Amino acid sequence: MNIKTFRIGGIHPKENKLTHEVATKVAALPKQAIFPLSQHIGAPAKPVVQKGDKVKVGTLIAEAGGFVSAPIYSSVSGTVFKIDTAIDATGYRKPAIIINVEGDEWEEAIDRTDKLELVKGHPELTPEEIVERIKTAGVTGMGGAGFPTFIKLCPPPTAKAECVIINAVECEPYITADYRLMLEKADEILVGLELLMVAAKVKTGYIGIETNKPAAIELLTKKCAEAFAASPYQVEVVPLKQRYPQGGEKQLVDAVIRRQVPAPPAIPVNVGAIVQNVGTAFAVYEAVMKRKPLFERYTTVTGKKLPNPGNFLVRMGTPMKDLIEACGGMPEGDNKLLAGGPMMGKALTSTEVPICKGTNSVTILSGSEARRQEPQPCIRCAKCVRACPMGLEPYLLAKISEMKNWERAEQEDIVSCIECGSCQYTCPAHRPLLDNIRQGKQTVMGIIRNRNAKK
Repeated sequence: MNIKTFRIGGIHPKENKLTHEVATKVAALPKQAIFPLSQHIGAPAKPVVQKGDKVKVGTLIAEAGGFVSAPIYSSVSGTVFKIDTAIDATGYRKPAIIINVEGDEWEEAIDRTDKLELVKGHPELTPEEIVERIKTAGVTGMGGAGFPTFIKLCPPPTAKAECVIINAVECEPYITADYRLMLEKADEILVGLELLMVAAKVKTGYIGIETNKPAAIELLTKKCAEAFAASPYQVEVVPLKQRYPQGGEKQLVDAVIRRQVPAPPAIPVNVGAIVQNVGTAFAVYEAVMKRKPLFERYTTVTGKKLPNPGNFLVRMGTPMKDLIEACGGMPEGDNKLLAGGPMMGKALTSTEVPICKGTNSVTILSGSEARRQEPQPCIRCAKCVRACPMGLEPYLLAKISEMKNWERAEQEDIVSCIECGSCQYTCPAHRPLLDNIRQGKQTVMGIIRNRNAKK
């Protein structure tokens, strides 16, 4: 077996796939659902409902607020309680629609049957029709970035797609939602991949999976051989060495097709690849074949001290506290709540934060793991430089960000940072490298946007 990986940097955090073999459960409906209007990169969605309106599961509640934006659909039936603000995964209060849940009545247009729909049975599905259904359904990247999926399928004229790469890496050490999705919905994922290839007008597809998921590699290899045996499409399952952050799309492109994506503003399609998360492929299947908007997702709820960690199919808008209680409740003592995994997840101050389109995990770190160690002076060991998968100098970027030297930060290519946390993980002095770099990157990107707006 030829096992591939990316060529620059990377680390191997200790694996804690506590929920690897825990089958997915359907999470209970919340009493009240909270829908932040910014669940994606780009402009926030605009409400199309008012206080007192009745909605069903699948009712449009907010329309896209611009080209780079996505609509939001209700995951519950009930009454709009209010349009207000609520704390989201950024930790800030943002505009949100809050719905009181009453029953579970679905929009009739949604196909709720389990029948597997195949692309060959739907000659009406032109590339343009597929892209339109994906756009209408509000599908965004399910790996956490939240980029509207339809935009990736419409590359600029200067770029030509040659392949679709499905990101099934799941390299975060605790998360298993994608793994369970692959085992439980393999057929639907492959139809979703075919739809993405048709939409992108390519004939080649890859599914990148790390070798710590042998059951998924075996299952999808077998399913691919069956599904694409007499097909014009060629799909290959690519086993990948365990290495973080292989789920970063630039690292995945390098690992799978041996092409390196240049610095921003370059994107994977500039070297011929369109990268989509495995959860996105499943969401595409449901959006196109079942007319089902994106309003629920697979999410891992995990932690070493959590009594019963698990994987859940969760309606968006469900407060994290409901899922934590379903796993036995918050452990005693010091705990840190993360939206996401320990490497790239964001620490939260409230369990009322709702599950959104990009919430692949709710992670609870307990005891000593929940506390940071006291930072010490940098010892110039260069471990952070060796670990950086983007070939940057994290110690330098962190220092010039701390000094607010934004011109130098831009010169040193701070915007290329993918915020993977490899630098901070390897630092023997426990310095807050990622914290400083993340702040500097956001500031520099704001400066660049303002500069471009004046041109």
